[in-house]
Amino acid sequence: MKKVTPNAPESSSDSDPLDPAPLSDITEPAVTARLRNPRQSDPVSHIFTIVPGVDTATLLCHACETLASLNVLITDLACDLQSSKRNVALSIQQLAVVGELLVNRALDNIDPQQ
Repeated sequence: MKKVTPNAPESSSDSDPLDPAPLSDITEPAVTARLRNPRQSDPVSHIFTIVPGVDTATLLCHACETLASLNVLITDLACDLQSSKRNVALSIQQLAVVGELLVNRALDNIDPQQ
């Protein structure tokens, strides 16, 4: 028995799936309102929060692991891209590595390894 697979949805090659224009139309009013009145709380910033009282070393360990994961994800993505988009992805990957190095140095400063 053969399994019927539906056709993939058609997409126009004219639009870039990562086009920031639609997103900026949505976010621009919120960002400018925040810049006009910095004392106004940002409702979006409270969606993800860190539990108060977590020690610095734990926060830095999680930040390091997050940056390492970002490094792997963006490196895998870069392998699938061509030309300038690949260069952009590799630039993001380099920034993740630099961030990871900075966090590791901060961890070393907090708890020097003998």
